[in-house]
Amino acid sequence: MPRSSTDRRRGSAGPQDAQRIMVDGDEVLVIRSPRRTRTVTADQVDGTLRLRVPSRLSRAQVDEHARAFQQKLRRRAEQRRRTDAELMRRALELSREHLDDIPRPTSVVWSDRQTTRWGSTTSTEGTIRLSSRLQKMPLWVQDAVLVHELAHLIEPGHGPRFQALVARYPRTREADAFLEGVSFAWSHPQ
Repeated sequence: MPRSSTDRRRGSAGPQDAQRIMVDGDEVLVIRSPRRTRTVTADQVDGTLRLRVPSRLSRAQVDEHARAFQQKLRRRAEQRRRTDAELMRRALELSREHLDDIPRPTSVVWSDRQTTRWGSTTSTEGTIRLSSRLQKMPLWVQDAVLVHELAHLIEPGHGPRFQALVARYPRTREADAFLEGVSFAWSHPQ
């Protein structure tokens, strides 16, 4: 028997209405409760955002809360730390997408010993090390550093050919500015 998009649920807290809606292309399960008066809570179940809201909330208010929680979940996912294996997979993807699949690193790992540089490459061995300090930064910044190090597997220096390779990643300049700001903040603590 097919499930309807609205389920009637009864529990110790009284009757609740559960309804599946779409907010910005994402499915959201909204559970309305007459006993809930002010608070809105959210969690994620099998990849679907589940909101528990007061019954009186309008659709516009529900959408607003859903967007806020979706943004929070995206930020958390962005801050999730990549493993060394995930770094290697991402390096190969970036090589394919931006560098004609030419650089093929033999290993890509996080390094706690990288304290003055964001990354380093040993081109003769094909190894790349990224500073563990990058783990808390946005993934697009990590990607820019990976592309920089991958480009060193093709071109060892920082000349015009290298700069042209690095510029193939669309957020290179933005990532460079981000990292300059971080470096400045770390070197000038208040």
